Amino acid sequence: MTSQLTDVTSTLARWETERPDAVAIRFGTSVARTWSELARRVRQNAAAQRAEGLLPGNRVAVLDLNHPSCIELTLACAQIGTANAVVNFRLAPPEIVYVVNDAAARILFVGPEFAAAVEQVRDRLPTVERVIRVGGPDDEYEAWLAAQQPDVQVHPSKPEDCFVQLYTSGTTGFPKGAMLTHRGMLAHARNVAVDFEIGIDARVQVAMPLFHVGGTSYSLLAILAGAQIMMLRLPDPGAVVEMLESERITHTFLVPALLAAISQVPGVADRDFSSLAALSYGASPMPLPVMRACLKLFPGVMHQVYGMTEACGVVSSLGPEDHDDPSAAHRLVSAGTPIHGVEIEIRDPATGEPVATGEPGEIWVRTEQLMSGYWGKPDESAAAITSDGWLRSGDGGHVDADGYVYVTDRIKDMIISGGENIYPAEIERVLAEHPDVADVAVIGVPDDRWGEVPKAIVVAAPNTEIDGEALLEYCRERLAGFKCPKSVEIREELPRNLTGKVLKKELRKPYWEGRERKLV
Repeated sequence: MTSQLTDVTSTLARWETERPDAVAIRFGTSVARTWSELARRVRQNAAAQRAEGLLPGNRVAVLDLNHPSCIELTLACAQIGTANAVVNFRLAPPEIVYVVNDAAARILFVGPEFAAAVEQVRDRLPTVERVIRVGGPDDEYEAWLAAQQPDVQVHPSKPEDCFVQLYTSGTTGFPKGAMLTHRGMLAHARNVAVDFEIGIDARVQVAMPLFHVGGTSYSLLAILAGAQIMMLRLPDPGAVVEMLESERITHTFLVPALLAAISQVPGVADRDFSSLAALSYGASPMPLPVMRACLKLFPGVMHQVYGMTEACGVVSSLGPEDHDDPSAAHRLVSAGTPIHGVEIEIRDPATGEPVATGEPGEIWVRTEQLMSGYWGKPDESAAAITSDGWLRSGDGGHVDADGYVYVTDRIKDMIISGGENIYPAEIERVLAEHPDVADVAVIGVPDDRWGEVPKAIVVAAPNTEIDGEALLEYCRERLAGFKCPKSVEIREELPRNLTGKVLKKELRKPYWEGRERKLV
């Protein structure tokens, strides 16, 4: 559907012409914008940006919970050559300051929940010329739009031009701005639409935050396919369930932590989810107990996806046929096979040479979906993308003889104990199966003999008490000796970011302070 188009703006014009009165975006109970209304607002947004003096290459920034204005801004940026830097609203104030300043944003759009925080750091945002409040009783965005007539002038964008800048999660240091392009987003929309059958009749739920590819990229692939977006302001489990049923959602993307909460929503098993054609999940490992619960709730529609910000989103998928086939149960821990338009190889992280089938290494990805680089970081961009177009993902894994990709861990999370490489995810999968364990993370901690050894940090299941020694014995029965944790720590919860990724940097920090290994 997007194969003949070279820029994002053309797709919006297409649906405005072909489906002017069809609803493009629904948000809450009061917003239902048709394609013609969306196109008009995007052109007003473009005019307003130009009236502010923004030029091609300039950045705006959004600090807000999900709101249609963020999508309007992104589409307007695509029209005039600017770029929308969407800020992770879960960041601490110093981190927000870093991202806004890193993007050199000239205008900052702020939701009502964050207006007070921005006021406190306003003097630390030297590039921001104007702050515009979005939504709530002090909304300024609607007046900012209404002051302008729609601007139909389209900047002659090149396929490699960036129009949306999403920042990496920041679990391993300061976030980096991935510059996502017309070519990349169009390729992602085209490739995903083929595998997931997203067309104009689809009703796409956008529950994940727009600072994440599971929010913005998922929204854009729906728009580029001509589908209808159903947007939630926050990924509340009860609201997600209610919308899935009442709005007859056909496609959604959710993270495992949210799916775990959804499986506990009262009465969820009695809901009617028969409209669902594809429920995609990813961004962090799915514990097998949660997987089993979801397979009962959503039979025949589960897609595990593996992807990254730097590739605009999804690069591989494990489809329903593998989820529902008992003889393929071993594949439930895989990330499936590459989607259309994507190549995946496993390379030696030290030499960059391909490794043999089944051997571990670093996952490399080549596709038109790739970012153009990290904003303002040429050296890191060159280190991430090779001269022949391969993205070094930083993820460890292997590919089996049938072409299925298995993601083990971040290369940086790998534990090297006595010369042996240990991937924490392998241990975590075993521990997650124990009935007394609700959540688990495995990290490497210093050891005078082995350099470092695995340590399990666990959260007890409700109404249970964990016996650390019994848990270690459970591991010894199921894992090679060198892989077994040498100690267990019990906590009430694990630190996670909004997408469900465990902040292992925070877990490791107290153990490595003052030591030589600076693992981030």
